Amino acid sequence: MKLPETGWTRDQIFTALAELRAGDLPTEGGAAFAYVYDSGERAASELAAEAFRLFLGSNGLDPTAFPSLLRLENEVVGFAAAHLGGGLEAAGSFTSGGTESLMLAVKTAREWAREHRPHITAPEMIVPATAHAALHKAAHYLGVTLVPTAIDPISFRADVAAIAAAITPNTILLTASASSYAHGVVDPIAEIGQLALRHELLFHVDGCIGGFLLPYFRRLGAQVPAFDLSVPGVTSVSMDFHKYAYAPKGASVIVYRDKALRRHQMYACAGWTGYTVINPTVQSTKSGGPLAAAWALLRAIGDQGYLDLAQRTLDATRAIIGGLREIEGLRVLGEPEMSLVAFTGASPEFPLFALADAMKLRGWLVQPQFSGFGSPANLHLTISAAHLAVKDRFLADLRAAVAEVQTSPPDPGMALLLQAAAALDFSNMSEETFMQALALAGVQGGRLPDKMAAINGLLDALPAPAREAAIVAFVNDLYTHA
Repeated sequence: MKLPETGWTRDQIFTALAELRAGDLPTEGGAAFAYVYDSGERAASELAAEAFRLFLGSNGLDPTAFPSLLRLENEVVGFAAAHLGGGLEAAGSFTSGGTESLMLAVKTAREWAREHRPHITAPEMIVPATAHAALHKAAHYLGVTLVPTAIDPISFRADVAAIAAAITPNTILLTASASSYAHGVVDPIAEIGQLALRHELLFHVDGCIGGFLLPYFRRLGAQVPAFDLSVPGVTSVSMDFHKYAYAPKGASVIVYRDKALRRHQMYACAGWTGYTVINPTVQSTKSGGPLAAAWALLRAIGDQGYLDLAQRTLDATRAIIGGLREIEGLRVLGEPEMSLVAFTGASPEFPLFALADAMKLRGWLVQPQFSGFGSPANLHLTISAAHLAVKDRFLADLRAAVAEVQTSPPDPGMALLLQAAAALDFSNMSEETFMQALALAGVQGGRLPDKMAAINGLLDALPAPAREAAIVAFVNDLYTHA
């Protein structure tokens, strides 16, 4: 991009931005079942935006310069600690999102082990196959060996026996989900907590997507297993506000059992010529906007307001799961405790990825998830309060789309594509060859085809390492200067 010789007018700028935004996923109205969380309350969104703008220029780097941010963070974390079953000694930090919160959980475990178990030189963390990829990312960034464990193939919950068998003298951290993203189920937290106590290990519960909503579901009568800091053995829990608290993106928290544990997540540096750096979280400079927006929404919506939003979300989830189970040809995976639902075809021959394309043509975004680790390929729905108003239309369109793809002739190109992919050696392939393989599915010049069934079928057929390499090649080609 080249800067304009003279600055654009406000109208020029916002006209251009509106044109770009027109091609994006809609964030309101209930059309999206992935990536966005829609309360359906425009006034709340506008209030959060105002609070965000008010603190946009403030910097959370130094609480002595911006004491307002210190006050806001203490109040938001205080709410989170109480909400997540923490006692008076619980302590935490506001972060930019679930990935940063999980990164800090792993960093804390690594530093705790360095202090309390200095003999461990090759630390390991145990991660069920359904745990969020951000835990894999944290292990990769922080030099901790990730030890994956099996899940129950029916319930899709973590297998406690497999976790117990994976514990070694090098283990520093156990992890579990409340709930898992892929299937919306809560792992057996109490049983894993007992393992943590028995082996004197830290145990982090990833409640990024479920930590806020599940306590409200429990109050509404839903069967929600105990998962938070009240469970013996749990030493930390993460929770996102930009999911079911409906705050703007960039709002999460990690809460520890006590301050002594939180100390291990912090970083300080006096070994340079500038000011002494102290960072409680990964970021140094950070806008106060997301924090102020989250604080404002918690105050504005209040406990009863969030309980009402949770009721709408629970009603929508139950209606959609019930509707899915009535559609011949589809099968719901597991028994979701959260408002996250995965469904697949009743037979392996069902054209699942074509169904995602058919729903997209009808104006709905459903998220494909690939097969592996005991879970078949499926389509994923993230259900929020706004979906209650559109659930009947969604289910009607889904029934029509299922009938359409079941009666459509098989795509001959798909069979040829998978046959060609089977002949490729993905273990020793250059990036250029990966791009050629993606071109077989219609991906060229960093652009995706309108219909994704072919590329999703290709990616699902690849082993996980080859799939990762293919996606890296594509994204590396996608992000380039204009």
